[in-house]
Amino acid sequence: MSGQATVILASSNAGKIKEFNQLLSRLGMHVRPQADFGAIDVEETGLTFVENALLKAREASRISGLPALADDSGLEVDILHGQPGIYSARYAGEPKSDARNNAKLLAALVGIPAPRRTARYWCVLAYLRHPDDPVPLIVQRSWDGEILTAPRGEGGFGYDSLFWLPSLGRSVAELGAEEKNRLSHRGRALQSLVTVLGETAAG
Repeated sequence: MSGQATVILASSNAGKIKEFNQLLSRLGMHVRPQADFGAIDVEETGLTFVENALLKAREASRISGLPALADDSGLEVDILHGQPGIYSARYAGEPKSDARNNAKLLAALVGIPAPRRTARYWCVLAYLRHPDDPVPLIVQRSWDGEILTAPRGEGGFGYDSLFWLPSLGRSVAELGAEEKNRLSHRGRALQSLVTVLGETAAG
C-alpha cells in the first residue's frame, strides 16, 4: 500500500493499541482506536478466534465507515485441552483482570512438571475494507512456549510474565518491545497481513 491509509483498530486494550501502533506506523498505516468513533467492544459470541475477530472488525467498520482491523488472540495450554483459549482475557471472570487470570492459570497447573506445561499464543487478524466485505483478509500465527510456575519480568501484558521461551531463556515479559514485536504471534501476523495487503493493492 502506498501513502497513509487510516485503519480502525477494533480494540480498547491499551496494550494492544500500543503494540499495533509500534508495528504499523512505520508501514504506512495510520491506526486509530475504535473509541475515536464511539464504538465499544462487541460481545464476543463466536466459538473461535476467527469468528470473534470478524465480529469486532465488522462492527468497527460499520460505525466508522472506514476499513477496520481486529485481532482475537489468546493462550492455548495443551494439558488444559486448549484452555483458556477464546476466553483468555476473561478466564477468571468479569471484570477482566490479568492478575486474576494468571493466578487461576497457575492454580490449574499446580504439580504439573515443566515438560507437560507446553502452550502457545494464538493471534488471528481480520481486515475488512467495509462492513459487508465478502472476502475479509484473515491471517493467523502462533508462538510456542511453556507456562512458568511463577511470574518473571515486568513488561508486556496478559499472560506474558508466565509465558516462557525455552530457546531464549526468558519470559515474554522480559523481552524488549522491539524484540517482542518481531517474534510474537501478533507481530508476525501483522507482518503477514501487511504483505497480503501489499499484494492485494499491487494486483
